[in-house]
Amino acid sequence: MIGIFNKFRIGLLPIYVMLAIFTASVSLVSRSKDDELEIQNDFPFEVKVMPVPKDVANGQTVEMRFTIQRNGNYSNTQYFIRYFQFDGQGTLRYYDEAPYVPNDLYPLPTEEFRLYYTSASAVSQSFEVWISDSFGNEKQLSFEFNSSD
Repeated sequence: MIGIFNKFRIGLLPIYVMLAIFTASVSLVSRSKDDELEIQNDFPFEVKVMPVPKDVANGQTVEMRFTIQRNGNYSNTQYFIRYFQFDGQGTLRYYDEAPYVPNDLYPLPTEEFRLYYTSASAVSQSFEVWISDSFGNEKQLSFEFNSSD
């Protein structure tokens, strides 16, 4: 008689295993939208700029040092730069590359970089630099130089 019960228990084992797998599957599939795992890849950032001179002479070049500081780290984030000069005249360039065209968007290959502004004016100059990332976050930086001629 005991042998019959042991066979019956062993016969139910596959059913118990299948029931456990089914229960686990249903609970994983039936998660609500609110319970979904959120993967964050959009991290706001700050831009730090070393101090720059207040005065610039016509033809003088000023070095500007920038650092992008992330609030998180997502390896595929790309950064871009554009600028617009609204007072005076001058050129802005990345290291020794060709000067930027105002309002055109350029990729930034690093998060620490230097820009060089060369004055082409004997009056005060003002311009804005916009740094954005591939997720639409954007920072605006304003620069003003007095003429030293």
